[in-house]
Amino acid sequence: MEKFTTLTGIAAPMPLVNIDTDMIIPKQFLKTIARTGLGKNLFDEMRYTLDGAEIPDFVLYQPAYRKSQIIVAGDNFGCGSSREHAPWALLDFGIRSVIATSFADIFYNNCFKNGILPVVLPQEAIDHLMDDAKKGENARITIDLDSQTVTASDGKSFAFQVDPFKKHCLMNGLDDIGLTLEKAAAIDTFETRNATLRPWA
Repeated sequence: MEKFTTLTGIAAPMPLVNIDTDMIIPKQFLKTIARTGLGKNLFDEMRYTLDGAEIPDFVLYQPAYRKSQIIVAGDNFGCGSSREHAPWALLDFGIRSVIATSFADIFYNNCFKNGILPVVLPQEAIDHLMDDAKKGENARITIDLDSQTVTASDGKSFAFQVDPFKKHCLMNGLDDIGLTLEKAAAIDTFETRNATLRPWA
């Protein structure tokens, strides 16, 4: 998993509430267990017409936001079903952070396990960052996980809270497998000792 320390980039404004996981990645794209390739179908029903043509008004198709790595959104982002494909699709598209007033719990936790930083800020901060994001290429937002701050292009900074363990994992690029591999030496020692004490096992 890629480490997350500091990210500076253009944020895409999505002033919608209750963006659920089916909006993020519709159910018909859940047939794969691969974490790659889902980015092309991120927000599929909002991005494409029924015949597959791009919808130019959709924010991620506007020239300023085509390579956005940050989304500023409304309340309750990631609600709906618990599909882990949602953060997979965001990451595959290139999104490394979503900023909102609240997130669905399962989606929130899945983000950390997949290298995405979900940032919770009060509505006043979201309003400021949303207005900033609407400036497009003229504005860049900086997210610093170490100092737990989000800084708008005008220099105004907002502090956010994050669980220390989740912060450690994200800053060190540790998903569940990575955490397990940190204990590889202890696991090897146990397996060697167990093979001696319980050769039949």
